[in-house]
Amino acid sequence: MCGIVGYIGEKNGIPIVIEGLKRLEYRGYDSSGICYHKSGTLRIKKKKGKVSDLEALISKNSFGNIVMGHTRWATHGKPSDKNAHPHISMNKKISIVHNGIIENYDSIKEGLIQRGYKFKSETDTEVLVNLIEYVQIDLKVSLIEAVQQALTQVIGAYSIAVMSSNDSSNLVLAKKGSPLVIGVGQEEHYIASDPSPFLKYTKKAIYLDDDEVAEISKNKLSILTFDKKIKSPTINKLTMELEEIEKGGFETFMLKEIYEQPKSIVDTLRGRIIKKSQIIKLRGFNESVDTFKRAKRIVIVACGTSWIAGLVAEYIIEGLAKLPVEVEYASEFRYRNPIIYKNDIVIAFSQSGETADTISALKLAKENGALLYGICNVVGSSISRLVNVGTFTHAGPEIGVASTKAFTAQVSVSILIALAIAKLRKQISKNDFKEITDALLSIHEKMQYTLSNCNNKIKQIARKYKNSRNALYLGRGLSFPVALEGALKLKEISYIHAEGYPAAEMKHGPIALIDENMPTIIIATNKRNYEKIFSNAQEIKARNGKLIAIVSQGDNQISKIADHVIEVPKTNYYLSPLINTIPLQLFSYYIASFRGCNVDQPRNLAKSVTVE
Repeated sequence: MCGIVGYIGEKNGIPIVIEGLKRLEYRGYDSSGICYHKSGTLRIKKKKGKVSDLEALISKNSFGNIVMGHTRWATHGKPSDKNAHPHISMNKKISIVHNGIIENYDSIKEGLIQRGYKFKSETDTEVLVNLIEYVQIDLKVSLIEAVQQALTQVIGAYSIAVMSSNDSSNLVLAKKGSPLVIGVGQEEHYIASDPSPFLKYTKKAIYLDDDEVAEISKNKLSILTFDKKIKSPTINKLTMELEEIEKGGFETFMLKEIYEQPKSIVDTLRGRIIKKSQIIKLRGFNESVDTFKRAKRIVIVACGTSWIAGLVAEYIIEGLAKLPVEVEYASEFRYRNPIIYKNDIVIAFSQSGETADTISALKLAKENGALLYGICNVVGSSISRLVNVGTFTHAGPEIGVASTKAFTAQVSVSILIALAIAKLRKQISKNDFKEITDALLSIHEKMQYTLSNCNNKIKQIARKYKNSRNALYLGRGLSFPVALEGALKLKEISYIHAEGYPAAEMKHGPIALIDENMPTIIIATNKRNYEKIFSNAQEIKARNGKLIAIVSQGDNQISKIADHVIEVPKTNYYLSPLINTIPLQLFSYYIASFRGCNVDQPRNLAKSVTVE
């Protein structure tokens, strides 16, 4: 989950790398560092804290035309100056930056200690750099050969960049399980964990695949597989724009991304609904129609907010297409010996397309012959290259760690897939298809209305509850996963303990928590179970609970008993998560802001979880 940035060319790479680290700080922000050549030695500057703390250490006169940097999210060893990357070998000949986990580092470390190596940090990365140095000295090989040989002894996931004091013109890279991208410029190359750090300089990118090693100089690039076969790189043209990864006048990335949701939904739906002929146009689906026709079930694997999007998809696909769906935590899927049939369709939800647990779950499903379908936001990502077919959301870059627009984009794709399956399997009438697609094509207007008309009221309510210690979120049907998402957002960015529950389950435990201090947020917009949710609201008020109700415009029942009411536009049941999620995002955002929390970089979290 750490971020790697590098530069090699004629320019001073130090400010380029520092700027890139700031763009990658959402991947890890407990410490950072850089390494560059100077007078035949490797110079390292690193510091616990933000990239700005590192920047303050570096002289403005410093120059390096081969530079690599790192921003860390701790796995081995607590955040500290000594555990920050880059790490240097005992003899100060080789330096490394590393994203991932070396699972067998302890046994490798013991072997190196027996050979006289000493260690300064608590990290697995320092073990790896010393292993590379030992192999190079012992076998008398080049740096790239030493990296290849060392990695044959390693168990785990990694993306690494390696520099040698003996070579001021080359960087060596390697990848397995963690992302690494090379930016191609004019007589210069960039490296990064994702393209955002070099988007300002080039839109040409090469994505390293697993078990590949690369050697780059300012005007040369060679890629080898671990078995030393030469690979011709594929250069991809990036489509994202620089302004997409900047705040654009908003105070934070998260608030910007909440307000971008109407646009991201339009972008995700564009060209995918053919109204006249009532067709859903999804290339990934159309390429696998036969499999969808004969499938007996769909298995969705995901983590975090994407897992909740999978739950929403379960309700929608089963409701519209009458096809059984199971939703699995990717992190648990492969450890419980799941039963996977060849006719199964395994759908992965991932914003980044790099989530390690989801990738592992997909690989297991692939071994068992299932069709892999990816729903992710990043073209060229590991998941997009691993799956058989898929559909990209077009949410645009999401920098805030707590997912917002990626969630609603995933939900909108889920609706499209459900409609496509329902039509294929003749489970939906023409009238229902038209009603839902018409509502979907105009949903961005209702989302915009919600943002414009609810913001100030939500801000006032958030100020009132900013010091709460607990919160309960309740919903029924499709509103249950929305309640889960609301609770997750509050936990992630404000550090208030919150739980999401099916409203009917309140009486089976959570009702014991209700008192005059704890807010309960109830989602009550859906007609099909309104009376039941109204009963739950009355049970809360009977126990002096504080009730915040999200209701449809014109509500005249729950609105009378709730302490606070947030009215949202009425919409089709299957589209309601796209509307109801917005007030919950804003509520969490403003509570976190009033508490002085860093909403874009909440403590202990990183955006892209690339380690298991």
